[in-house]
Amino acid sequence: MIYLVYRFGRNDKLVYSTGLKAQPHHWNGEKMRMRNVVEALGKDVINNRLNELQTVTETYIIELKAKGKLVSKEVLRRFLDMYTHHQLSDQEGTTLHGFIENYLAHNKSRVNPNTGKLISYKVRREHERTYALLQAFEKAKNGGVKFDFEDITLDFYADFTAYLQELNLSVNTIGHKIQTLKVWLNEATDKGINKNQQYKSHRFRAITEETENIYLTPAELDKLYRYEFETDRLSRVRDLFLIGAYTGLRFSDFTRITADNIRFNTLYIEQQKTGKSVSIPMHPVVLSIWEKYGGRLPSAISNQRFNTYIKEACRLAGIDSIEQKSITKGGMRIKKTYKKYELVSSHTARRSFATNLYLSGFPSLSIMQITGHRTETAFMKYIKVTATQHACLLRQHWQAKAE
Repeated sequence: MIYLVYRFGRNDKLVYSTGLKAQPHHWNGEKMRMRNVVEALGKDVINNRLNELQTVTETYIIELKAKGKLVSKEVLRRFLDMYTHHQLSDQEGTTLHGFIENYLAHNKSRVNPNTGKLISYKVRREHERTYALLQAFEKAKNGGVKFDFEDITLDFYADFTAYLQELNLSVNTIGHKIQTLKVWLNEATDKGINKNQQYKSHRFRAITEETENIYLTPAELDKLYRYEFETDRLSRVRDLFLIGAYTGLRFSDFTRITADNIRFNTLYIEQQKTGKSVSIPMHPVVLSIWEKYGGRLPSAISNQRFNTYIKEACRLAGIDSIEQKSITKGGMRIKKTYKKYELVSSHTARRSFATNLYLSGFPSLSIMQITGHRTETAFMKYIKVTATQHACLLRQHWQAKAE
């Protein structure tokens, strides 16, 4: 049997079984490792495991001393018990880390129960980022010791969210990380692996704040439509954006429209995110773009490149009014000033569609049939209508009644 030995002065030491075995004649007492001989079967696996145990133990001791904490046999034994237990249980998926890693390993084939389709790359990336932050938190604040299900308490929640604030993450970004963690915990609970229910407390919540997103007014959309760009690159991106602004479709939907989706000047398409089918009459601007490209759309590009190019297009078209945007980062409320084109993205098209239709007096429930919002409350948060605009709508309503 191979033991890890740590000495506390001259007369005290911790002798800890590694669970590894070696024949005495295969053991190098000077190097404290298996001899590099052919007959020493499994020598590389054993030596790598010993290197790993030595590294994590030395790192843990250094971190304890740096924090002014006592290094005792009991503390070190408890750390090694936890570490070696996790190494075995992680492989079985019965620890928090083991469960998350198994979850991530199957993410590419995981189906969204609401749509029956594979979960998106965006969701998979969010899961991976959340796990990376959890591991970084363990290293920074927990001495490198892995958390398990029983550790996910209200105290953990307070410490983890405080750590994420230290990283200068926004309120909504932190909320996304907590929501992802709760997705994992719900699944582990449903499978009978997790027994700790503290994460279901109303205090263990994914906090959010309303974002101050923009939309383009009808005048700005017309300005963009009429601008003569010198490059096909910007013309194509502008045209794609306008299709989104006059159909209310997401980027993932309006970039895959084909002739098969068009019948009698009406667009029929199943939305990729929700699986819901919608019918949208083609706006004159959309029809003109459709005809411009001979009954098809401009070739699609990545969302990232699209967002870069549409900002450039809007800048050249003179969409440069001053906008203020507030966001909470690192626990501080920050207000910044932008030129409007700096804030335009592919999603601005969809928000412009919903907001402009609502301000025109079009029924919100009919708009929701296209945008897919399930409640009017969610829809009203989504559109960007000021108190002054609401007052104008009420005035127009009264004037119409008077006539």
